[in-house]
Amino acid sequence: MKLYAISDLHLSYPENRDALATIPYYPEDWLIIAGDIGESEAHFHYAFSILSKRFATLIWTPGNHDLWCHPLANGLRGEEKYQNLVRICHEYGVITPDEPYPEWRGEGISCYLAPLFLLYDYSFRPPEVAYDEALHWAHDSGLMCKDEFYLNPRPYLSVPHWCNERYNYTYAKLQALPRDKPMILINHYPLHAEPLKRLTRIPRFSIWCGTARTQTWHQEFLVHAVVYGHLHIRATDFYEGVRFEEVSLGYPKHWDLSQNLSFYFREILPGSNVVEMPSERV
Repeated sequence: MKLYAISDLHLSYPENRDALATIPYYPEDWLIIAGDIGESEAHFHYAFSILSKRFATLIWTPGNHDLWCHPLANGLRGEEKYQNLVRICHEYGVITPDEPYPEWRGEGISCYLAPLFLLYDYSFRPPEVAYDEALHWAHDSGLMCKDEFYLNPRPYLSVPHWCNERYNYTYAKLQALPRDKPMILINHYPLHAEPLKRLTRIPRFSIWCGTARTQTWHQEFLVHAVVYGHLHIRATDFYEGVRFEEVSLGYPKHWDLSQNLSFYFREILPGSNVVEMPSERV
């Protein structure tokens, strides 16, 4: 009984949808899906209709693309869309961030698996750039994330306000766990600033990559590993002795289409052969 992880399936691309349909069966194993399944309910039903039959248990946390809604289209937005995705997850027995964190009793260490729903608050920026100037700072480099048009935070004033609410909720939930058992933190966005140094082509994209308030969580809590995606730069790192796994698949240009998609499932537990490796710049 192993624990695997992947993120950023991006099922709006037919190549990714076709690849997902060909994965083998893992009848005893669990799979983490760390966000960005796709932009529509159809993408979620497609993913879970396949994965729920191939794995014993699925764990999901949302990514930014999962929450997108075209500004001119009718449809759920913000918190309502998130809750609707949670409802779809429940149809397939998928564990989400707002349920009790499950205990892992398979191969490797006994631990809690903690899917987190945290957004971003523009705090991954240089100290000389003020919060109110963060978007201008990014735009000055010719960069503007599509989230600014497609990720509606309703009923919150902004994504950073929503992020703050989710941070407070999640921090309290983690604090309530017993302190004598380790945990694996699962989030779409990086929980640490170090991986953002790999954004050499678009360094100012960092403001849409999480919140700096989580940077000490791997030390504050008893953390065995951190799983995340979003960057489309697969890597294994160790910070202060804690393993950080970036597990994204990405757009078709980011992975080898000649490989079975299962090649990109990262083994999190037992993970006995894991070593730090250079990032896979994709």
